[in-house]
Amino acid sequence: MTAVDYDLEFREDGRVIELISIGMVADDGRELYAISSEFDQPAVRRHPWLREHVWSQLPIVKNWEGVRGVDRLDLDHPDVRPRAQIARLVHDFIVAAGPDVELWANWGAYDHVCLAQLWGPMIALPEGVPMFTHDIQQEARRLGIRWDELPKQEGGEHNALADARHNRTVRRWLATRAQERTA
Repeated sequence: MTAVDYDLEFREDGRVIELISIGMVADDGRELYAISSEFDQPAVRRHPWLREHVWSQLPIVKNWEGVRGVDRLDLDHPDVRPRAQIARLVHDFIVAAGPDVELWANWGAYDHVCLAQLWGPMIALPEGVPMFTHDIQQEARRLGIRWDELPKQEGGEHNALADARHNRTVRRWLATRAQERTA
């Protein structure tokens, strides 16, 4: 089994889960980070939590077109890509992990839906992309470990790649706890 830990930053309104960015780390050391060029930037800027925690970490062009206070995503930044390109990169990243890959995320229900939507409806998932994501919170609860007992993230929260790296740390920590209980 090979694990791919991931995190997505997204905007959701109860009907739509819209990709902002994705970070993935594989057990073999590979990493992937991409920002969608297609999300609704004004909606993200209007959302107080997303503006403070997510928008502030993206590559931004300040005072776009000379208008003070009007910022936009830097579409020329190398991490910013169209969704179709992100879908190809993510597929290739997951498949390169091997035939027995597990996806892991923290509070991963919406992350998995948003991930699957890169290819359309759930039944359109390409070969090699798992139909479900293992959840760090579920594993912690199974082991009787509370949220506040898990390793804390040192920084970069709500940057998808930093969060994916932290997810790997927590998943590995939980795996060690599970092994200790069976020893």
